[in-house]
This record gives sequence, C-alpha cells and structure tokens, in this order.
Amino acid sequence: MRRMTGEIRRLRDHELRRRAVGEMHLRRWPVLPVPCHIVQWVLAVEDEERAEELAAIELKCEAHDAVGNPSHREGRINASVTFTWERQSEGSSLTLFATPCDENGFLEAGTDPMIAAAIDWAQTLPGQVIRSTRVWLGKDDAQVERMLDRQSLNRDELVSSMLDGGIRIWSDFRIMDDGFGRLLVAANGADPRDLTRQMQRMQELGNYRNKALLGLPVARECWPKLDAAEARLRILADRLANSDARDDSLLEELSGLALDLASVSTAISFRMDATRAYGQIVEERLDQLNVRPVEGFASLVDFTQRRFRPAMNTCLATNERVERLGARTEQLASLLRARIDTRIENQNAELLRSMEQSISMQARLQQLVEGLSAVALSYYVLGLLKYALHSVPDDVLGVSDDFLIGLLVVPLVLGVWWTMHTLKDRLIKTSNRK
Repeated sequence: MRRMTGEIRRLRDHELRRRAVGEMHLRRWPVLPVPCHIVQWVLAVEDEERAEELAAIELKCEAHDAVGNPSHREGRINASVTFTWERQSEGSSLTLFATPCDENGFLEAGTDPMIAAAIDWAQTLPGQVIRSTRVWLGKDDAQVERMLDRQSLNRDELVSSMLDGGIRIWSDFRIMDDGFGRLLVAANGADPRDLTRQMQRMQELGNYRNKALLGLPVARECWPKLDAAEARLRILADRLANSDARDDSLLEELSGLALDLASVSTAISFRMDATRAYGQIVEERLDQLNVRPVEGFASLVDFTQRRFRPAMNTCLATNERVERLGARTEQLASLLRARIDTRIENQNAELLRSMEQSISMQARLQQLVEGLSAVALSYYVLGLLKYALHSVPDDVLGVSDDFLIGLLVVPLVLGVWWTMHTLKDRLIKTSNRK
C-alpha cells in the first residue's frame, strides 16, 4: 500500500548521531602557509559566560559554519586573519591565523593594523587566560635563527628539538611582557598537511600541559590538611591501642576525621581526575611528535620530564594519599567497632549468666515456697479436722482426737503436696499449648 501511494518510510536519526560524528572532526586547523603568524588563547569560561562567548564568535563565522558543529566554529576577522574556535569541557580555545605576515609583523604585532585589530577583538571575549601563545612559522632554520636574535628569549633555558618531517622548534616556554609565550618554528620543506598536524599537536601539548598543571596548586594546598589528618589518625590509633578513652568518644572522633577526609576528597577529585586525563594527553602528544634532540639545546622531552612529570607525580601522590588515609581511617573504625561489638557480646553473656543464676535461684525459692505452702495448707486442714473431731465423743471413735490427728499428719502433708504438684504440671502444659 505504501509503495502504491508513493509513501516512503525513512529511518530516524538518533538525536546524538550528528554530535557524535562531529566529535570526530573537531580540533582541525586549516592548512598552514609559510610564513604564518599564529596567535592562540586557551580560556577558562564560566557556564554563565558561554552564551555571550558563542554570540561574539558567531558574528565572525561564515554562514555555512554558523549552524555546524556546536563545539566548533571557523570564520574570518579581516582580510588577513582567519580563526578557529573550539568549545571544550573546561573553557574554550581560540586560534588566529595571520597570513601573509612578514617577520616585522610578528615582532611588532601591534604595528600591523590587521593583526592588532584581530587581537583586540579576541581580548574582548569572556573568560580567563590559561595559556596564550604567539607562534611564528618560518621557511627554514636560517630565517628563524635571524628571528631569534631579535627575540628576548632566555638563552639558558632555550628548548630546541626536531620533529618529524624536518620541522624544528625553539621556545623558552616563558610568558613575555605582552602576556604571550613565544614559539618559533622552521618548516624546512615539510609537507603542508604534516606541518599543520605537527603544529596543532605542538600547541595541544602546551595547552593540555597548562591545564594539567592547574591541579598542582590544589594538590599542594591539600598537603597541610593531609599532614594534620595523618597526625590525628596516629593519635587516635595510639589511644585505641592503649584504651585510655571511651569507645564512643573514639568512634565520634574517627567519624569526624572520616568526614574531613571525604570533604577533601570531594573538593579535589574533579581537579585531580582532570589533571590525570590531561597528563595522559600530554604524554600521547609527546609520543606523536617524535621529538629528537638538537645538540647544544635542551630537548622538549627533557624539559617535559624535568618540569611536568614531577608535578603530575605530586598530583597523583596527593590523590593516593587521600585514598590511603581514608582506607586507614575506615580500617581503624572497623577495629574499634569490632572491639565495641566484642564488649557488648561479653556484657550480654554476663547478663545471660546473671539471669540464669537468678532464674535458678527463683526456681529453688519457688520449690521452697511450694514445700512451705504444702506444710501450711496441711496445718490448716489438720486444724479443721481437729475442730471437727472435738465434736465427736471419745467413746464413739475409741481413740483420742490427738491420736487421730497424729496419724493423719504424714498422709495429709503428702496428699496436699502431690495435689499442688499435679495442679502445677497441668497449668504449665495448658500454658505451653496456648
């Protein structure tokens, strides 16, 4: 019927399909010409600033890109400068590409009206700068070395390495007076597409390195708190071993310590997890760059190992220390609870023994009371019989009243006791049936 009427049924796209595919095409740079001046900012943007940032970016976007991937935008600021913008889980990154651009345009960016206008526009965007870099992409080593003489780079800490394709980099990874770091790159005839990929990896290496290092101050701030928590835990362990405090008091203090450690863990967990993730990306980018040392200069790998990895180890050690202190606190609390449970069980056993003794004593008293009751009742019955016998003349019975009463004492007492015992057994059986 559908074929006859021309109706065609189409499968529906999953609501996240295009976003998932778009993720595979993020972080793309346009093919870089040589020479080229690249300016990049990595920003921390608050959630309430996201809409303002996106609106400012879309004003500069090309028409076909404005409805594209929600995490990526491309556009042109003026005749000389294009840009790419990418939204990330923590903030965003904005990259300007200025071409054509000569050496003077890089050295004195403020004198080039096109570059100066683009930088001024970029600096109006919301957010806080995590990293900002100016990159000069030159033709060969000779051109870049001429630029080095005109740069105020720290020669004692200058890093220079070779990358795949003959690409060479120079930087001291310091912030200059204008707020930007400097990276000089010699293309040395590398394929333009390979050159673009390597430059993007190089920038991502620095960007994620800075993001990862945001966790270092947080980790350092935690160490005094962890030192204090460890001292408290040691004191509590000594008090628990020496039994010089009440168990409920120790348990209350241990609970307070556990809450403090949980508070520290909650406060740093996001930053430490992010630091670990960013650190892994840095290691991946470093491997992808395939860095080779240059004689007479510090290598990018050496620089990373000497500065970055100790910082990451500190963050990882902080996380592990929080987890270890939490586990030790829980272990100590478990030992204390076990001791409390043991004491309660011992007290219950003592109470049961005391109850058993009390019940045994009550049973004996009950037996004594039963015996006394039988005697008392027998005495009462004998008294009644004695009064009854007084009304009978002695010559009728042939014996005295006292003689008869004396003969009846033992049988009567035994009969009363047997009767009471029988009645008690019946009452107990009736109660058990119910």
